[in-house]
Amino acid sequence: MTTPAYPEVQLFIDGSWTPGTEGQSLQVLNPATGEAIGSFAKADKVDLDRALKAAQKGFETWRKVSALERSKLLRRAADILRERADAIAPLLTMEQGKPLPEAKGELMTSADVIDWAAEEGRRTYGRIIPGRAPGVQQLAIKEPVGPVAAFTPWNFPVSQVARKIAAGLAAGCSFIVKAAEDTPASPAELIRVFADAGLPAGVINLVYGDPAEISSYLIAHPVIRKVSFTGSVPVGKHLAALAGTHMKRATMELGGHAPVVVFDDANVAEAGKIMAGSKFRNAGQVCISPTRFYVQDGAYDEFLDTFVASAKAVKVGDGLDPSTTMGPLVSERRRLAVEELINDAVQNGATLVTGGKRVGNTGNFLEPTVLTDVTPSMRIMNEEPFGPVALFSRFSDFGALVPEVNRLPFGLAGYAFTRSSERMAAVSDAMETGMITINHLGLALPEVPFGGVKDSGYGSEGGIEAVEAYLNTKFVSQVGR
Repeated sequence: MTTPAYPEVQLFIDGSWTPGTEGQSLQVLNPATGEAIGSFAKADKVDLDRALKAAQKGFETWRKVSALERSKLLRRAADILRERADAIAPLLTMEQGKPLPEAKGELMTSADVIDWAAEEGRRTYGRIIPGRAPGVQQLAIKEPVGPVAAFTPWNFPVSQVARKIAAGLAAGCSFIVKAAEDTPASPAELIRVFADAGLPAGVINLVYGDPAEISSYLIAHPVIRKVSFTGSVPVGKHLAALAGTHMKRATMELGGHAPVVVFDDANVAEAGKIMAGSKFRNAGQVCISPTRFYVQDGAYDEFLDTFVASAKAVKVGDGLDPSTTMGPLVSERRRLAVEELINDAVQNGATLVTGGKRVGNTGNFLEPTVLTDVTPSMRIMNEEPFGPVALFSRFSDFGALVPEVNRLPFGLAGYAFTRSSERMAAVSDAMETGMITINHLGLALPEVPFGGVKDSGYGSEGGIEAVEAYLNTKFVSQVGR
């Protein structure tokens, strides 16, 4: 297996790749080995001021470009990203850990997201509202909200940037992206794609550094008119409060603790395989990852056996190894946090059916894990594990189960399996989540809404709602003279 060269990642400000003003850089670690593989430039306030000035200038330029021409540029960017996917994917795997096929899949999905936004941006229609008096013309006009501060996570370091900037660029906004410091190279390559597609200087800027310093400075700055964040609930609440203090529009896509309801009339074997594949994708580091499995008595044993067999068949290893089907967790701190939750559950009466242990002594590998006999009081049933851990409980009556399904403050994604249309309707009506998928995996497509309720955030990063989030509505009432 040949390891590709990892770049020294720089900031991108006003159309140029540049080190930080103070010349500081920080190390990037490979989660499969724990070794330093490169570095990224650290921005200070001088760099942020440069980026803010560039974003304002870029906005004034980009907002005047027609929706048609913006669409053409986005389509070019999507094509370039597809052409470069094979070269970028190993960088994503090296810094994030996910298997190479998953990394390439993320890149190809990102290209699809950009294509969707390119087309949807041409359809940002306003409307004519009939006047009450002769000669009165009333117009609702859509305008870009302005420069955006976008904060993106490490679990999907390319697609989460793509979702934000594709929709915002289609609407006519400019950006300062603060991408994740754990995974700096792959989002930098995405930004390079847009620059090479011909995006004017200043329309996209990319910075890294101290997350708290950058977020507090950018959100408060008068140039920034919207905030978009994907990440944990505690950080999201903090940033939402900052945005609210300064009356900034915000989209918050936060964490989850997704329930799965499996009824006894489901295709149980198929459901078990589908859910195991979803659970262990990206080592469970997915905000919509299925986590709390509620299985009806008549299906419990078969579903658990199928799921556990799939878990044991997972090949844990370096994501660059072609035989690997699940890579490491992104960092040692993440692995230790998941191990702590597993150990707490076992100490409080949960049964460890499979997994639960670190794999080897190098890197951040953790076995796919299944826990049964879990109770609502356990930490892991209340805190998002964000790792390869599935939690199993039995139920008899769905009506009695509903309070437990909805007990947590999270409300991002939910899953169900049943052949009954009546039960499908009952689940759709009862489950307090922003997204529900029944009998298959139907979430996160470019053309469908993606967002949560309750502590899982607000706003959407998919479908027509994604572009709408970057537009203001201006009402104009006029009389011809």
